[in-house]
Amino acid sequence: MLSLWFVGAICLGIFVFQRLSSPVAKLPGPWYTRFTSLIIKYHEFSARRRIFIHWLHQKYGPIVRIAPNEVSFASLDAIREIYASGGSGYDKTEYYDLFRQFGTKTMFSTLDKKSHGERKRQLADRYAMSNVMRDHVSAIRERAKSFVSECAAAVKSVDIYVYLHCYALDCVTNFMFSPGGLNSLTNTNDFELMEELTYHQSLQINLLHYYLPQFVPYFPSWLMPRRAPKANDYVHRVTAQKSPDDHTLVSRLTRETSSLTHLQIAAECKDHMAAGIDTTGDGLCFLMWELSQPQNMEFQDCLYKELCSVTDDTSIDRLPYLDAIIKEALRCSPPIPMSFPRYVPRGGRTIDGEFIPEGTIVSCQPYTVHRLNEQIFPEPDRFNPNRWLEEEGLHERNRLFFAFGTGGRGCTGRNLAMTEMKVLLHEVYSRFRTTVAPDMNGSMEIDDQIISSRPKGQTCKLIFTPRADKLS
Repeated sequence: MLSLWFVGAICLGIFVFQRLSSPVAKLPGPWYTRFTSLIIKYHEFSARRRIFIHWLHQKYGPIVRIAPNEVSFASLDAIREIYASGGSGYDKTEYYDLFRQFGTKTMFSTLDKKSHGERKRQLADRYAMSNVMRDHVSAIRERAKSFVSECAAAVKSVDIYVYLHCYALDCVTNFMFSPGGLNSLTNTNDFELMEELTYHQSLQINLLHYYLPQFVPYFPSWLMPRRAPKANDYVHRVTAQKSPDDHTLVSRLTRETSSLTHLQIAAECKDHMAAGIDTTGDGLCFLMWELSQPQNMEFQDCLYKELCSVTDDTSIDRLPYLDAIIKEALRCSPPIPMSFPRYVPRGGRTIDGEFIPEGTIVSCQPYTVHRLNEQIFPEPDRFNPNRWLEEEGLHERNRLFFAFGTGGRGCTGRNLAMTEMKVLLHEVYSRFRTTVAPDMNGSMEIDDQIISSRPKGQTCKLIFTPRADKLS
């Protein structure tokens, strides 16, 4: 018995020594993060990881140890090193395996940067701004008009959360599959597909599969990931269509020289479709909610004045106030506000002046990057688009704008998402004033999902009032 106690004491001593002697142990952070990752896992399962990490950064600064083998950063130097060094930064962790589609890796869930780069080259030209503006902006504008028509027809309040997700789905499927795109704003069957993709709770179940893969075969049916039969059938059908429009994503992936199988093409397209709904739909929802607050009416009026001062043929990229409003909304409520985890490469690296051993998980989260440095972002929790129009400090603000990631693995769909947002906001705020509806009682708190975020109440009711005034 004594020998067992002796062996146990030796093992405990070795464990403590290893933890305390690691370079990570010397970094700022709570004492318990030197020994266990259970605390950060608890906050993950309770959907508070983002808030917990932000609180740690507020307490300890731009470098925080959050687990024995995991460090969070919130500085420009760290962003550049982790996500942009060596071509496209460090390799992703196995966390991204959660985003396979049909059991198949996609560009987003590919872990090593070389394979990711090869896949991205196969489709990047479709997401180029020139392609979006030349071949897709007219279709986006048609769907924005449909959105406005639905909102204008409402007698009282409008739940824009619903219609914005329809708009985002219709835009992204037209971009990928035309003429096989959806029309969920006007078609009941397509609307049901939007509901299937949008209204779900899957955070805890997905995390269980990530942390306990050996037990997955024994999980009961209610612990299995959600099904999406309508979306799956749709993607398989449209990726097999014979004559997609030449400018679509699926035409690029199915061309004769493509090395991808049909399953790989379907998986890639399902991933892009799901991402396009969440990022654009939720981003616009948070934005319009902010603009509709009583204290923010001045920003709405400034936007209206800009939109009314230009001709119909003015490019949406030549509207600085519109651009400022979108950037500020994405700063306050980035569609993906949580950490982007990466592995430190072999040999270790120095990040923000600190040596981090190889194999350590490192990350930055946009929510904190956009708030921690109050010299660059004064009053960081306040929605204030005017900050993006001030020349002083603009360069620093732009460099810390992290809503779409950065480097070779940054958001591929950035140009498409920005165009969709600009076109819709132009259609709405050149004609209407929006205010919060009296029957709006859902929570607009940021609700973390497996990687993206959405309004917690999944509802956002506004009143659309036609503009009759002319601002001077």
